Amino acid sequence: MTDYKKLIDAETWAFIEKTNSYYPPDTIDFTIADQRAIYDRMCREFFAGYPQGVTAETTTIATPDSIPIRIYRNAAPDKAAMVLYVHGGGFILGGLDSHDDVCAELCARTGYEVVSVDYRLAPEHLHPAAFDDVMDAYEWAARTYDCPVLLCGDSAGGNLCAAVAHATRGHVKKPVGQVLIYPSLGGDHSRGSYVTHAEAPMLTARDIEFYKHIRTGGVDRTGDITLYPLADADFAYLPPTVLITAECDPLSSDGEAYRDRVVAAGGRAWWFEEPGLVHGYLRARHTVGRARTSFTRIVEAVSALGKGDWIW
Repeated sequence: MTDYKKLIDAETWAFIEKTNSYYPPDTIDFTIADQRAIYDRMCREFFAGYPQGVTAETTTIATPDSIPIRIYRNAAPDKAAMVLYVHGGGFILGGLDSHDDVCAELCARTGYEVVSVDYRLAPEHLHPAAFDDVMDAYEWAARTYDCPVLLCGDSAGGNLCAAVAHATRGHVKKPVGQVLIYPSLGGDHSRGSYVTHAEAPMLTARDIEFYKHIRTGGVDRTGDITLYPLADADFAYLPPTVLITAECDPLSSDGEAYRDRVVAAGGRAWWFEEPGLVHGYLRARHTVGRARTSFTRIVEAVSALGKGDWIW
């Protein structure tokens, strides 16, 4: 039995308790609409505002499904790259507002223009709807921007970024890099963190199964690399990849496994497991020292990969 009282510090426990205060018991059994309302309210409570000098414009990409996006710009822009940001939320939650301040801060601290993608959510839109939207957004960004495109996403968004990175290897303008924050990549549920952290605070193994079931409509899609990037047989020619995971999270081993596969195929990948942190800690970056340090690590990774630098 994992002793979370020892692994997790007081600041992080306070964050966990504040998050949980918005969630009634057994929220996972609520309707999707009710879960979204709870999640959106919780995100609003953690909203940290925009740093000075950052502006945002909400618009749409003219695809058959007209994808909403939000573009963040810095008063002192760095045009070395742009960031395509893909939010988390288990493929059923979140949108442009849930990660609004995260994207604004990423823009402020890197100088890069950041575009957040409001992909379609399950269960109204089953897989591959979200993947298709992020692919369309990537292709739009590659056409629209003269600079390189960097992929960045957390949790479900990390899954979608990796799937796009695998799918765009043959493109003339493939991603310059990807930064994946506690991503869900379809790892082996019988080992590693899936077992040792099956009952972790903030995300459990049961939650992961629930989200997968909703996203697929219950259809077995084993081997579908647009759903499970770790199912790919070929990890060659992927963009330089930085993976940041939380120690107390069943998904952490996905970061390690993905790193190992990329490196074994001759690519560049670096994995860092944040000690004592939990899934969803991006929202704790202003209140928890460990999360603040990790967010700086993420910013530095985005900044370096955008410039084509490999510092690991």
